[in-house]
Amino acid sequence: MARKIADIRRPEIVDALYKAVEEDGVALPGYDQIARRGDMSRQLIRHYFGSVEEMAIALCDALAAVYKDCLMKGIIAADDSRRLGVFLDFYFNFLSEKGLPKPADDAVYDALFAFASTSEPVRDRLRDQYSLLQMTLAHEIQISHPELPQSGCQELGYLIVVVMYGHWKMVASLGFSEDYNRVSRDALDRLIASYVERYTPPD
Repeated sequence: MARKIADIRRPEIVDALYKAVEEDGVALPGYDQIARRGDMSRQLIRHYFGSVEEMAIALCDALAAVYKDCLMKGIIAADDSRRLGVFLDFYFNFLSEKGLPKPADDAVYDALFAFASTSEPVRDRLRDQYSLLQMTLAHEIQISHPELPQSGCQELGYLIVVVMYGHWKMVASLGFSEDYNRVSRDALDRLIASYVERYTPPD
């Protein structure tokens, strides 16, 4: 069955938006910048996206889809006992030699977070995606450590998301050494072990 033209054009426009943000900095670009990056007309972009906000939401979804695809490939290749390790290794870029590098998209996420400060729909979409990541991590922790109560798994899911996000802001955005990839990755193993050893559920 032939693809609809919108199913071709919309991803092309989102890709042009990604490239424009990556090359031009933190602020989400306007139609003219995106048109130049994508070698397309402003009118074409406006036909498929009525606002930059709509494009930003589509960009959020496109980024999430890339992570989902990479993680699914890693999980399929791993046995069940290694699934949590695959998640953490991927997010700290230790699977690149196996063909699963973490996307170098930190500048794009910086732009989306900045835009989210004035856009409730983009803020909601990002929050939903990070909440899903937290729940997914909590689920994987529960599988690896069934003795740990669900509340502890949820706390760890949140803390891991915070460490991952903060870590990449320091490395990718501020220029800290990628040697800290190992520091942060190993710290999460110790954090999980500390929860398994002596977690006390909240009252």
